[in-house]
Amino acid sequence: MILEEIDALPHAYIEESDKGLFLRMAVLREFIDARSIMMYYSVKREPDTLCIAEAALAMGKTVSFPQCCKDGIMHARAVRALSELQTAVLGIPAPPESAPLVEPGTLDLIIVPAITYDKHGYRLGYGGGYYDRYLSRTSAFTLGLARERLVKDELPREPHDIAVRCLMTESRGDLFA
Repeated sequence: MILEEIDALPHAYIEESDKGLFLRMAVLREFIDARSIMMYYSVKREPDTLCIAEAALAMGKTVSFPQCCKDGIMHARAVRALSELQTAVLGIPAPPESAPLVEPGTLDLIIVPAITYDKHGYRLGYGGGYYDRYLSRTSAFTLGLARERLVKDELPREPHDIAVRCLMTESRGDLFA
């Protein structure tokens, strides 16, 4: 059902939402102060992370993307430019195996992907559990990007689910404990 909602969003709203998210991210203290950032490579109608990655790289930050491995294991690997990314699992660009490994404890900010979020910072993910396992190994500030029209009052949760510390939409940013 949520995927149908995403597909039904007007193109003009997607563009406006992406612009608003980028402008809010550009002034977020945790983004400005972060030296090392991990983010996902946005595909289809996900909130655009590529403009955020370009801005972070231009600011001299270490920018890493996930590399998903067997058994639900995920690593962060740094790139110096988006052109270093290569098509990987499910056709989503990822860093090559030769890219420098970034330890979870050295990350300052992680932008966490989701199909959608709820008003408490919990997410509906893609079902692999990669991020929940990874987030349990880091104290980085976690941020979810969502389109305002898709944020739900509450999503189902499992005991291992980890909420993000901040949920940002094109019109607001909510901090959680």
